[in-house]
Amino acid sequence: MSEESVTIIGGGLAGCEAAWQTAERGMPVVIHEMKPHRFSPAHELPGLAELVCSNSFRGISLDNAVGLLKEELRRCGSLIMEAAEATSVPAGGALAVDRKLLSDYVTAKIEAHPLIHLERSETTAIPPEGVVILASGPLTSDALAVSLADLTGDRLYFYDAIAPIVASDSLDMTKVFAASRYGKGDGDDYLNCPLNEEEYLRFIDELNRGDKVPTRDFEKVVHFEGCMPVEELASRGPETLRFGPMKPVGLLNPHTGHEAHAIIQLRAENREKTMYNLVGFQTKLTWSEQRRIFRTIPGLEGAEFVRLGSMHRNTFINSPALLEPTQQLKSDNRIFFAGQITGVEGYVESAASGFLAGIAAADFIKGEKIIMPPPETALGALMHHITNADVKHFQPMNVNYGLFPELPGRIKKKERRQKLAERALITLDEWKKNL
Repeated sequence: MSEESVTIIGGGLAGCEAAWQTAERGMPVVIHEMKPHRFSPAHELPGLAELVCSNSFRGISLDNAVGLLKEELRRCGSLIMEAAEATSVPAGGALAVDRKLLSDYVTAKIEAHPLIHLERSETTAIPPEGVVILASGPLTSDALAVSLADLTGDRLYFYDAIAPIVASDSLDMTKVFAASRYGKGDGDDYLNCPLNEEEYLRFIDELNRGDKVPTRDFEKVVHFEGCMPVEELASRGPETLRFGPMKPVGLLNPHTGHEAHAIIQLRAENREKTMYNLVGFQTKLTWSEQRRIFRTIPGLEGAEFVRLGSMHRNTFINSPALLEPTQQLKSDNRIFFAGQITGVEGYVESAASGFLAGIAAADFIKGEKIIMPPPETALGALMHHITNADVKHFQPMNVNYGLFPELPGRIKKKERRQKLAERALITLDEWKKNL
């Protein structure tokens, strides 16, 4: 590695976005990615930028802060947003992608860039010299995690649960119906499994009694609320799921002409719609119990599971204690962090963190002042949170409008969000002039 090159550890969304932004600013980059020589418990594709928890980048409307964050990244030339739009699949009011196509797209772009070198090897220690962007993700390997612990003296854990995927040709379409909530999108972006009250209560009982994968004694389990296992939600009370991922509102069952007591939605996993993801059904049930319990769902009695759910450990640092607003390590400013290891949660948020780390690293090498986006933008609000939150109670966070500076006066919720988005995009355009 030359003195003016940047070493990036990790070829996920954050690492690839960081590499692209750094290289586009004229800086040579070396990405170290351990696949395909070694895979984490949740990864299976050999390419870069693999999605593991869901194929959805979530809502596209500016009423939602993640929709605003996507728009900001698009306007700034994000590689991941370009790839997501190029490989999208129908998903109503959300941006969902074909996982393999997205990975192939990003891999091809990275490999073709003249200033990016892809090194397929595992990094077991943080390089002692040179500018480094650590984007190893929430599934950081054990060896690198040890090096990270030595560097930061602070390591935390939480757990993500992956939802099952079923083959579409194994579904009973006499019970399942196609519809998007409130008719958004094309109206048939989702498949829906309706349950009456008796079926719903029986399903909740099965979830509560189902065998779960045991946690090792030395591991502390802290579930992120945005990716809570379905059986954990069921244990909170019989109505929890019916007001969560199984809510029936906005979905009229054409077989009966009425709303069902509860609904399980299936979202297309690929463009061909040969596979469907059980929306919101992340789980830590054993594989045999998943097959048994999920086949009690109307329409899934004969379901073929293309992928079963599983648990995996996520690692993130205490960013407010350790990082500058630029995502530089306070104790060693040549080291940047990016992605979910910083405590941002979600695909778009990870790409955003990598985007800013890549720009900052290039400016750092050039000796230029690093100018972060203002907190009035979604990019700035997210970065401000992870570097200024309460050190004692820091937890992973999705972008949301609660992170933004308040507007003056009393404004209704929908109008407030619209005005926050308008202010953000105007502020973003001003910030971009400094890039």
